[in-house]
Amino acid sequence: MSTPDLRRWWVRLAQAAGLVAFGLLALFDFAASTADDRGIAALLLLLVPMGLAAATVPLWLPVHRPGSRRLPVAALALATASLAVTAGVVLISGGGGILPARTWGLAESAGLIGVVFVVSRWGAPRLAPWAAAVAGLAVAALPLRVGTENLLVIFGLLQVLAAAGAAGVGLYLRIMAAGRERAIALVRAEQRAEFARDLHDFIAHHVTGIVVQAQGARFVAEQDPQRVIVALEQIERAGAETMTSMRRMVGILRNPNAPPDAPLAPLAGVTELEPLVTGFNGAASTPARLHVDGDLGGLPVEVSTSAYRVVMEGLTNTRQHAPDARSVDVAVRRTPDWLLVRVADDGAAGRTAPARGHGFGLIGLTERVRALGGTITAGPGVAGGWVLDAAFPLRTAVGR
Repeated sequence: MSTPDLRRWWVRLAQAAGLVAFGLLALFDFAASTADDRGIAALLLLLVPMGLAAATVPLWLPVHRPGSRRLPVAALALATASLAVTAGVVLISGGGGILPARTWGLAESAGLIGVVFVVSRWGAPRLAPWAAAVAGLAVAALPLRVGTENLLVIFGLLQVLAAAGAAGVGLYLRIMAAGRERAIALVRAEQRAEFARDLHDFIAHHVTGIVVQAQGARFVAEQDPQRVIVALEQIERAGAETMTSMRRMVGILRNPNAPPDAPLAPLAGVTELEPLVTGFNGAASTPARLHVDGDLGGLPVEVSTSAYRVVMEGLTNTRQHAPDARSVDVAVRRTPDWLLVRVADDGAAGRTAPARGHGFGLIGLTERVRALGGTITAGPGVAGGWVLDAAFPLRTAVGR
């Protein structure tokens, strides 16, 4: 099971657990409400808090999108309705309470506390504080439906503390998510800068080759015209490949404020994988083996460099997170349409999921691979260990 699937499974499990707990509280409220015979008017009035409790479920149960405006608006409306019901009960009873003393609506209390959490976590920044405050006030006032004794006031204060804790947890998760988004944006910006360096080196490499071939063709034009035709074909292929890669990589560089004088870095591609693996074996106790299937020559430069970085990320992941691994297998296979790269180890130690903790190297790598039309996955292997897979389309990459 991949990491996103595992995360969704945990979310579904938490939702199911929340529904079960909420249902048990609702059953307790119903049993307590019907334990004493207070007349049909009181029984009808009990249906209103139960309806409000049920109305909280669509708010706290789903996973909302960040910055939702509907969520705090709905929370404000629900909390206001709860406060109105509480005020009505207090006015009708003269402060003595008309609900059974066994409960004031525990399901509604839990539901409103859940609303405070989701509003603090997902609500629009301008509306979320107001919605959370009104919902917290509604939670604090709920025990007054039973009476105004000191013990009930204490219960109200305890519920306020629970609501404040829910708001704090939601706000903490919100801040953590915002920090992670900023870190991901920084990684993507660095990835674009790396593409810019690759683009510079790529153009310098191919344009220099075109110039040399053109100069050679000029000198041999009179002695051997056939060689001129061959040279022109090579120049045409190199020029077409350069233009295709330029269009794709320039499209990736979406940041107009990027500095034009980014430091240059030498290109490293799949032909340098053997020295990379050798260097890994010299610095780590885990032996790595390289398996190559197919001719790796003539690959588009952006594909070759990205495949190299996939292997480098996989080896780095093994070194950092699988010190107990006994071997690492690096497999590179070329087919007519694809370049397939796999880095697999047999380590037993648990890994930090890419979407949590750090994992920014894999996030930047995913940005690079997807920009080339490829796919990349990382997760536990079927027989254990960790597997990093990447697939690069070749026909699209060379513009055929």
